[in-house]
Amino acid sequence: AMAVREQHGHDESMHTCAPPDAVVWPQAVGQVQELAALCYRCRVPMVPFGTGTGLEGGVNAVQGGVCFDLSRMDAIAELSLEDFSVAVEPGVTRKALNSHLRGTGLWFPVGTVGVGAAPGGARGMRVAELGVLGTPVGLGMLGALGVLVVPMGPRVPWSQGCRRGAHGVGVPWPQGTHSPAPCRKRAAGYDLTSLFVGSEGTLGFLTQATLRLHPLPEAVAVTTATFPSVRAAVACTVQVLQAAVPVARIEFLDEVMVGACSRFSGLELPAAATLLLELHGSRHSLAEQQRQAEEIVQLNGGSGLAWAEEPEERGRLWAMRHSAWYAALALRPGCQGYSTDVCVPISRLPDVVVETKQDLQDSGLTGPMVGHVGDGNFHCLLIFDAQDPAEAQRVHTFTQRLGRRALAAGGTCTGEHGVGLGKRALLLEELGQEGLDTLCRIKAALDPHNLMNPGKVL
Repeated sequence: AMAVREQHGHDESMHTCAPPDAVVWPQAVGQVQELAALCYRCRVPMVPFGTGTGLEGGVNAVQGGVCFDLSRMDAIAELSLEDFSVAVEPGVTRKALNSHLRGTGLWFPVGTVGVGAAPGGARGMRVAELGVLGTPVGLGMLGALGVLVVPMGPRVPWSQGCRRGAHGVGVPWPQGTHSPAPCRKRAAGYDLTSLFVGSEGTLGFLTQATLRLHPLPEAVAVTTATFPSVRAAVACTVQVLQAAVPVARIEFLDEVMVGACSRFSGLELPAAATLLLELHGSRHSLAEQQRQAEEIVQLNGGSGLAWAEEPEERGRLWAMRHSAWYAALALRPGCQGYSTDVCVPISRLPDVVVETKQDLQDSGLTGPMVGHVGDGNFHCLLIFDAQDPAEAQRVHTFTQRLGRRALAAGGTCTGEHGVGLGKRALLLEELGQEGLDTLCRIKAALDPHNLMNPGKVL
């Protein structure tokens, strides 16, 4: 039906819907392989689809073809508590995975999206504590220790760092035998896992990923701190990191975003630049971390530190942050939203955020700012009238300036969302022609007929 095709022809971005010619729902690796081989023989483009939550047009079927909706591949294949790892298929969501892990003492701590996100997904909010868990991904596989890939053509599926069955890739190990978990480090050959995880679905289908799990913390505390200015809030973030406070999450919201989130979520927060901080640890160490964080917040003119330690109270604060996209849209009912992101070195973050805030005001745009500032990454949620060509053009030129501002600061044009359709020109500026040519040669070698998610990234 046309409605199903249109549903699979766009994500949450501002890019025009481009529906595929057909949609298929494979439920096993073998079915992906058979369908991909058929499309390859007939030279039909293929577009992988997770949940459609991407933000750069990564699932738009700009050349038609077949959309592979992998949401029904939702098996949690193997869990190794001793190795802190789990093998999952692309349809497994973070919520479902953590529900499966309940009672094990482990979890998969990605804050904003999880496994199963569409091409161009996000890293999440816990990078300050855990390090960067992944890159913009073909099937939303974050924190991958290894992947199982269905490539183009008649070749068989292959894996790197992913469990292999006794009789071949992807075949379950005989009952009663132990499937070796992936090692945490490897220096054998090129890092193919990162290559495919970061390819935004342009090199093959990721049909399984082995993910790194983490121990549940003994104690957790969350607080909000308000600041007199955007610069003060971001400077506080930098100082918290410099002081080596083991903060799990630091989220920045400007005064426009806080006001929108407060109204949308029914919370009463001051409409001021705000940080959301989350600390993990033992009950003894948590008290010291809280003392350090409070001291740094106060040095930067911050106030309002009341720590929430009960799950329900913490959940309300994070639910407010998770609703930011819809809260921003509610600022201008009937208008369209476009979220763009950049990432810069921590040392340059205060200047870049302040310059971007001034640029938004000078441009006359509605653009609340949020950010996983623990790793220098922030977003502008631009709300505009799609029927107003002049305003749409101002949005486009602003996003280009923002990307170039990040590049000039030694950063990247996208820390989470990926390149997709919207940032190909900025990718050229970031990598240079030689760098881009290298990506093109890799693409040509692995997908010589340009059938995998064509028109994206390159």
